[in-house]
Amino acid sequence: MSDECVIEIRGLEKTFRDFWLKPLAKAVAGIDFEVRRGDVFGLIGPNGSGKSTTIKMILGLLTPSAGTVKLFGLPPRAKAARAKLGYLPELSYLHPFLTAEETVLYYAGLSGMPRAAAKKRTAELLAQVKLSAAAKRPVGGFSKGMARRVAIASALVADPELLVLDEPTSGLDPIGTREVKELIADLAARGMTVLITSHQLFDMQDLCNRVAILSNGKIAGGGEVKDIVEKSADKRHALEDYFAGVV
Repeated sequence: MSDECVIEIRGLEKTFRDFWLKPLAKAVAGIDFEVRRGDVFGLIGPNGSGKSTTIKMILGLLTPSAGTVKLFGLPPRAKAARAKLGYLPELSYLHPFLTAEETVLYYAGLSGMPRAAAKKRTAELLAQVKLSAAAKRPVGGFSKGMARRVAIASALVADPELLVLDEPTSGLDPIGTREVKELIADLAARGMTVLITSHQLFDMQDLCNRVAILSNGKIAGGGEVKDIVEKSADKRHALEDYFAGVV
């Protein structure tokens, strides 16, 4: 791990207001955390805890009401910061009639990559997500796990330094979950910085080296996963027990 901050959040707040600017809800209520280069960082919390709002501010899709978000020391909407960012939303809509190869090529084209470079990068990514043999098959016939791996490959086309994954194993069966977890572990082993949100605490314990737990828009706990596991009597469910104790 490195001490370099890839994501730095200080005093972050987000209040949603109605048409007359009267406050409706304070979704994020002054949070601080940082993600260091090489981290696989888990942002955990129950529904309504502020995870999605926080992710949207990190991505520059929402403007904070107060506080700051920095990506690589820059504002989230800075072009240089966005060039280093890959994002996988919870729901990935892939065109069912496009093949895996055509899907990744499409996103490579959107990134402005020249055609020859895009074809080479597409082949590399499909090999990385173990879908080379299915490259010419329409994604509409893929299992959920295979489709998720195509979506992750699409998020990696520009070779980002930071990958944000929103509920990457949501809705997957055990086989699909294992495939996606293996892929994330491979990316982490290659030194990629990864931010994950998930309700699957067992998966987060397997994948993450650090976590932050959100509750009612505030940081309720977190830290090094290895420390949480070491302090638990039940090592297998350490993160679940810790989560239940702070939320």
